[in-house]
Order: sequence, then structure tokens, then C-alpha cells
Amino acid sequence: MKAKSQRGFTLIELIIVIVILGLLAAIAIPRYIRVQSEARTSTVNGIAGGLRGAVALARAKYMVVNNPAAVTVDMDGTVVACNAVTGIPTGTAAGIGTAMVDLSGYTVDYSVATAVTFQPAGGSATCEARYNGTTGIVTTDTSGC
Repeated sequence: MKAKSQRGFTLIELIIVIVILGLLAAIAIPRYIRVQSEARTSTVNGIAGGLRGAVALARAKYMVVNNPAAVTVDMDGTVVACNAVTGIPTGTAAGIGTAMVDLSGYTVDYSVATAVTFQPAGGSATCEARYNGTTGIVTTDTSGC
């Protein structure tokens, strides 16, 4: 009987493969982290645009109705709480929270009506959009994204 010769990888070949994988990881990981940060920044800017659009739509509907004493506006069957005279959605869940329709994926803090914060998943206090329920102004802070 003849013995079968076994062939495999030599130790040097395995070490070379490990070194190459290590170099690829050293290059890819920082890029992956940067992509995550850019994604959170884009998310914050996206929600800020959505907030500005919701304010504009609510105010437009309020102006069309032309009732300066009204404190709500009907946006296609959805009642949105707003400030009298200006029509700006209030900084509450019944105001801007309702005007935005879908806030899944965000943590929203309505505790201060003049500084409602919208943070994406994985966000922080320096990665958020802020809504002022009195003026309707939306600001962003993406320094910590």
C-alpha cells in the first residue's frame, strides 16, 4: 500500500495571510467608523428638513383656514396643536410630534417646548435636531455624531 502524501499550507503562508487580513482590517475599520458618523449626521439633517417641512405645511394650512384664534389645524384628518395667530405647531407630542407623522428610530424629548430634541439611534446630546415650539425654528448639532 502506498501512503497518500498530505499537502497543506506552510506556516509562512498562514502568517502572510494573517498579516494581509490585519492590514485590510486596519484600513477598513476607520473608514467604517467614519461612515457611521456620516450616516448619523445625515439622519440629523434629514429630520431637521422634515421638521421644517412639517412647520411650513402646518402654517400654510393654518393661513388658508384664516382663523387667528384657532389653536389646532387639520392636516388631512390629523389634528395638530399649534400656536394661535402664527399657526406654528407647538413643541409637544400633539403639536410637532403629530405633524411629523412617523418618528420611529428617533428619541424625542418634549420636556421643554422651546427645545424639543430629536436624536437618532446611537445619537447623543451633541447629535440632534432641536425644534422651538414658539418660533418654529429648527437647529442642528452634529458635532458629536
